[in-house]
Amino acid sequence: MRLHAILSLTLLAAYVCGYAQTAISEREMPSEWRYATDYYQTVPTDDAWWMGFEDARLDSLIAIGIDNNYNVLMAQRRIEMARQAVRQAQSGYYPQFDLTGGWTRTRSSGMTGSTPASANTSSYFDLGVSMNWEIDVFGKVTSRAKQSKAQFKATRAEYAATMVSVSAKIASTYFQLRTVQGELQVMERHIESQKRVLDITQARFEAGLSSKLDVTQASTTYYSTQASISALRTQESACINAIAVLIGVFPKDIADSLLSYRPLPDYHQIVSIGMPVELLRRRPDIVEAEYALAADAAALGIAKKDFLPTLSLQGRIGTQAHEIGDMFTKESFGYSIAPTLSWTIFDGLSRKAAVASAKEQMLASIDNYNLTVLTAVQEVGSAMEAYTNDLRYIDYLNKVVDSARESLTLSVDLYKQGLSPFINVSDAQIALLQYSNQLVSARGQALADLVTLYQALGGGWSADAGM
Repeated sequence: MRLHAILSLTLLAAYVCGYAQTAISEREMPSEWRYATDYYQTVPTDDAWWMGFEDARLDSLIAIGIDNNYNVLMAQRRIEMARQAVRQAQSGYYPQFDLTGGWTRTRSSGMTGSTPASANTSSYFDLGVSMNWEIDVFGKVTSRAKQSKAQFKATRAEYAATMVSVSAKIASTYFQLRTVQGELQVMERHIESQKRVLDITQARFEAGLSSKLDVTQASTTYYSTQASISALRTQESACINAIAVLIGVFPKDIADSLLSYRPLPDYHQIVSIGMPVELLRRRPDIVEAEYALAADAAALGIAKKDFLPTLSLQGRIGTQAHEIGDMFTKESFGYSIAPTLSWTIFDGLSRKAAVASAKEQMLASIDNYNLTVLTAVQEVGSAMEAYTNDLRYIDYLNKVVDSARESLTLSVDLYKQGLSPFINVSDAQIALLQYSNQLVSARGQALADLVTLYQALGGGWSADAGM
């Protein structure tokens, strides 16, 4: 099963490497951008990858974090802002109507002509509706709408990336907490064992069977192990505080539930062999880079369309009368309509500079897209290698711990019989404690690397997918 998972992940990396080699260049730019729904990334709430660890407390923490984390909330607001920007761009398809009304009084000088005359005074009421409409003959409005839609989809991908990051941080910090607590459990068990050994040395000393040196050596080992508890308690508190920030609550609200010890979940969470190779294409950062590139391509199109003329239609209908009672008589109504074709002939090369700037921005987005793909390849490969090595390391550590435990038992038996000095017992105690802690730490690291693998793949897989 483990070998199948490694082969599956290796095939994925080979696919992605081939994909990265065919990354977009300027000459390969498509005439238009289309995205199949098969390539849309999932969000953590869809795939619920953490369910594979079968830890109800972790499930509840991630659920709270997705609802409360301030980075997620800000990403949601950016989505809504982008959505409104799309609506604003699409409003250009429709005419704009303005309602105006008022009263005007004017007095014109009678001394402006060659013959002096009396000043002319007039006043009237005015009510009307005016219209202004830029007709999208050359596709300017359409290009602006496409740019806004691409930016909206990029923002939505950023939101998915934020959720992936937050859920991964919650899980990794939670596993770090359980690792520290596992080390505390190891310490407490060894303190009990070391206390029994200390009692043995004290009894042998009082019976005249050993020297005071044996007692002091046993005491040193015993109290040094107790001293290590304080540092682990500090790490435990730091982990709880970090989780509280991630899920948007105060530490006191979750401390009681997290201080109760729970063993580490099973670290053998294998990515199934049935995983589609297109999965990496759903990494949120890659999707975001694609849509950002699409938005910049649309912006280049907008800049080019500024060289084309603009067709607009202005119109007004209304009524004007000196007396307000005459406002709606037949003779008071008037209207105007004015189709206008405007075309900028010279602007000091401003539009040419705008096109050149938009093109450079698009090329920068191409570079960013290629870099994002290459970074994804590196992250997936590193995560796969780290997890594979974790499994090997844990297998060997299990054997080391078994040997160290047996060594301690034998050294204690030989010491009781007076056939071995106490230093052998002390060394065996220290070695067993060290390797036991390493084993707990290695299991926690394997879980953390599984989370890193999930994050590198961008979501979309679960531990039992395809089985």
